[in-house]
Amino acid sequence: MHAGKASDLLRVLNTEIVSCALCPRLVQHREEIGRVRRKAYQAQQYWSRPVPGFGDPQAKLLILGLAPGAHGANRTGRMFTGDRSGEFLYRALWETGFANQPESVSCHDGLRLINAYIAAPVRCAPPDNMPTLDEIRACRPYLERELALLIEVRVVVALGGIALNAYLSVLQDAGRIKSRAAFRFGHGVRYLPFQGGPFVLACYHPSQQNTSTKRLTREMLRNIFLQARDLLANS
Repeated sequence: MHAGKASDLLRVLNTEIVSCALCPRLVQHREEIGRVRRKAYQAQQYWSRPVPGFGDPQAKLLILGLAPGAHGANRTGRMFTGDRSGEFLYRALWETGFANQPESVSCHDGLRLINAYIAAPVRCAPPDNMPTLDEIRACRPYLERELALLIEVRVVVALGGIALNAYLSVLQDAGRIKSRAAFRFGHGVRYLPFQGGPFVLACYHPSQQNTSTKRLTREMLRNIFLQARDLLANS
């Protein structure tokens, strides 16, 4: 596929994602968050819509999260932007050469991803950060189309078990793997699910719960993206 055509189709896809209203529970939740707002953001207008993917359409690195944060991406309209998870993630990407700056606070802050793209299995902020299986399934066609358009991807970093399972489910339905059973989640675990396809690196999600308890440290996250860079250099 021509690079320009892929970029155009990603823009079309992202427009469709932003207007999605398939899941009533998620629509109600994301909009309620925007009406009530956190005290620190009372003066701000929340995005309160589905959050599209973000990054380089020709990326060789794909980063899969879980879903928009209630007061992060659901507020700012950009993946991992405006919350503690994003502070952790973008600093690691900057330190390893995948971002042009270490911070991500708004859609207009000048952040640019370098050879990387960020997406998620679920595009709306779910209650308690826990989407249902039906909500994940409803959102999966967007991920399938995204993967088909990101034709240069050579490494996928899955941030958490839900992200890993969502990616593997797409491969399974496409007939590229027979089963997901062999691909168990573990931080730092590396897989090559099918010959000629991208490597997959599993990583704990940089949620505040994981980072505040030191289950995931800055060094651990940075090392994941150093591994990704090494895989890209040798692929």
